[in-house]
Amino acid sequence: MAIAEMEKLHLVAMSYERDALLNALKRTGAVEIKTKEETEDTAPLETDCEGAAARAERAERALAILSERTDSYLKDHKIKSDLLKDGFAVTCSDFLSVKDRAGQAEALIDQILALAEAAREREGELAKLRRSLCAAEIYRELDTPLAQFAHTAHVRVKLGTIPKENLPSFEAEVRQSLLTEFRILNTAEEFALVLCCWHESVAETEEILQNAAFAPCAESTSQTGREAYRSLGKRTRNAQERLRETEKELLALGTEIRQLKLYCDFLGFEAEKAALSEKMRATETTFLLEAYVPKRAEAQVAAAIGGVTGAAWYAFAPCEEDEVPPTLYENNAVVKNFESITDMYSPANAREFDPNTIMAFFYSVFLGFIMADIGYGLFMLLGGGLIWWKKRKEDGTFKRLAGVFAIGGIFALIWGFLFNSFFGIAMPWIPTVMPNAQKDMWSFLGIKIPAVLVISLEIGVVQLFAGYLCRAVQCMRRGKFWDGMLDGFVWAAFSLGVGLAIAGLTQEAGLPVLATVGGITAGVSLAIAMLTAGRKEKLLGKFTKGFGAAYGVINYASDVLSYARLYGLMLSGAVIAQIISGYAVSGMNGGVGFLMSGNIGLIILGVVLLIVGHAFNLAIGLLGAYIHDARLQYVEFYGRFFEGEGELFKPLGASQKYVRVENEKLPQA
Repeated sequence: MAIAEMEKLHLVAMSYERDALLNALKRTGAVEIKTKEETEDTAPLETDCEGAAARAERAERALAILSERTDSYLKDHKIKSDLLKDGFAVTCSDFLSVKDRAGQAEALIDQILALAEAAREREGELAKLRRSLCAAEIYRELDTPLAQFAHTAHVRVKLGTIPKENLPSFEAEVRQSLLTEFRILNTAEEFALVLCCWHESVAETEEILQNAAFAPCAESTSQTGREAYRSLGKRTRNAQERLRETEKELLALGTEIRQLKLYCDFLGFEAEKAALSEKMRATETTFLLEAYVPKRAEAQVAAAIGGVTGAAWYAFAPCEEDEVPPTLYENNAVVKNFESITDMYSPANAREFDPNTIMAFFYSVFLGFIMADIGYGLFMLLGGGLIWWKKRKEDGTFKRLAGVFAIGGIFALIWGFLFNSFFGIAMPWIPTVMPNAQKDMWSFLGIKIPAVLVISLEIGVVQLFAGYLCRAVQCMRRGKFWDGMLDGFVWAAFSLGVGLAIAGLTQEAGLPVLATVGGITAGVSLAIAMLTAGRKEKLLGKFTKGFGAAYGVINYASDVLSYARLYGLMLSGAVIAQIISGYAVSGMNGGVGFLMSGNIGLIILGVVLLIVGHAFNLAIGLLGAYIHDARLQYVEFYGRFFEGEGELFKPLGASQKYVRVENEKLPQA
């Protein structure tokens, strides 16, 4: 329930040891390099960033080609394999040792790219041959050498094809010409093979042929049409075989995909180091580096540096007061799942109170309240828990979201028992503790309103109370005691008074004294807030600030009413669940449910209705709960104390696309 305290690492070392030191710092997983300020007699560190990026891009291109071919082959042959699966674990030593096998990896990349280029060329050759074979098919019955269909001294000769639908008009036009003759040598499904001869009317005949979409024979060899067709067929089959052999060679390299992915991630790390070098400074023989390091990892980082060199100078120093270091949460495995919810809004800054533990509790309570069903809670717990367990070694957003739903499922179970709801049906052996969300009404100031709505508002007051306590704690952690008391605890007392007043003014609570106690508590707290709101201002400012504090009560009331969405979402889901189960099981309005009808068709319909209906209701309910629950945290809760605008801690070499690097424990210095 805290944000790690950061310190700055200052390092000066020999330039030739830079790569080894960066690798050692990567092993710790606890160093984020920052920009080193310009100092006298230093210059920016020069590195080949473009070359490193180009090598990484080339490897990625080879991997994409090999993965695409392998994936297509596996799908076509319906083969299940983990060959293309990402996220496999490697130790940091194995990851860094890839450099020693760079020559083999580059040779593999050369081979992949060469085979891919050969495959492209052979695909183009094969496509061209197939077009030629298709065009030559109509000539396959000709036993006359194609070269004989040539011009003579007095006669022009053309051999070619005409679409069959154009043949009647072509024949009619040729008959009108006295100097042109033609003969149909062969007909196919779509084309007619035509031999045309003419003497001197070249222009006229060319126009006739053009109108008929005449396509001249492209071949002019000593081979007959039959021989040319067979020759093209043989060349096409040979081209197919060559392409098949090339693809086979390429597919045979598929077993190297994992090693290639490891190499791609290593090159990505090399490119990262080259890019980060722009943040460093250098002299003629040394380089200077600054980085953020969690204070708890100082000994580990010192050991990593000492394991590489004894000539380097380094020191750890606190961050400047006006400096905001990166944010590194230090939460347990449960709360970690909820960090992504905060980060979607804005990461906390390293100088403030970490809200994730308290937010996680309220988020889970609200999520469970909205779902509030034993059956849905079981599905959330088991489904989310199973996904989380399968991905427990990863740290992705999907895994964390599954964890959030699993934990929310526990609270949905609790609320489901309290409301006595199992897929919308009340179980006779479970005692109903909470009021009915659809029917029960409570009297508040003489007005009948839904009982569960009152409960929703009270839950909201409790979270606002917690928000003001967080504000008080945050101020006091910074040494601002009176700010914490007057801007935090006073408003927390006001929230307590409002909560007691709501309970006391609800007739069914039977505790009217709470209205008096709550009213006095809220009134006194508000008076203190108004009198002290302008304590840092001058005369006019004191008045306007005090008036602003009083006006803030309207905003406070608006915020409390925002929690009515908990009731609305919960009610809609409960009604849909009750309707689905009612039609399928217990019947509606005194009728008989589909499952109890005795009709096989209705029984099947009832089963489908239960599965599809509740799956849809659960999915829609979770979507709405996820969004509106987050909205309550961001606006109503975080609005009381949260500052945000933080930058998450990004250790050197922590981002890999394909592999999961497991950092090793280093000996302490």
